[in-house]
Amino acid sequence: MDGVRPADDVVLGMVAGHLSTAMGAPWEVRDGMAKGPGTLAVTLGPDHTGSPAHLDLDFVLNVDRPQDTTISDCVAGYGATVEQAVERAIHVWLGTTGSALLELLVQDGTHAAHFAPGDPDGLPGWHAIHGGITGWGTGDDHDAVQRWAVQHVLLPHLAPALKGTIERERLVGVKAFFGGGEGSETAELRVDGVCHEAGSRALAELDWPRPAGGVSYARTFVLLVHQLVQQED
Repeated sequence: MDGVRPADDVVLGMVAGHLSTAMGAPWEVRDGMAKGPGTLAVTLGPDHTGSPAHLDLDFVLNVDRPQDTTISDCVAGYGATVEQAVERAIHVWLGTTGSALLELLVQDGTHAAHFAPGDPDGLPGWHAIHGGITGWGTGDDHDAVQRWAVQHVLLPHLAPALKGTIERERLVGVKAFFGGGEGSETAELRVDGVCHEAGSRALAELDWPRPAGGVSYARTFVLLVHQLVQQED
């Protein structure tokens, strides 16, 4: 996409507007960040991809302790203009990553689903908050991968690849982006913003649809809240 991304304060203003609506509480742009209630904030990373519709968003739970309370994610959007694409990227982020983060704040099931450490649909040993699942594509089966993702749990299939590879004990972001069409597909799993090769291979091996006509993609996000510590006898 040609064009230049709007100034950081403009993008942060768009983020603040979406979060104000989602939370029913005011967010504002201040000191180079979107500042929310209490210690909440969102900061914007530099445009390292060269794509004006690509955003690196860091959700900070406590601005006084950003190192261990920041959940990072990247997202891209599409549209007829750069502004529309950025707006779409924020919307996608809010519907997936943002829904898990907002659920962490309220913990009442209104924004996302909870899976206890022993839940067969979750990740063994972790309390997980599974954010929303969004999708897009072209053709008659444009939503095929999204529909599949809604009907099939991912975490148990990814667990063997993730076992023993997660370094943090809490607040670990896991993003899955996958889909494509006949002859071309993408399967990417990111843990704390870094591509997880074994997890990506496991994701690629699942039987999600590969449409013969057009393309179909899905994106979702899981927040691993804390790891269950096993007590030794």
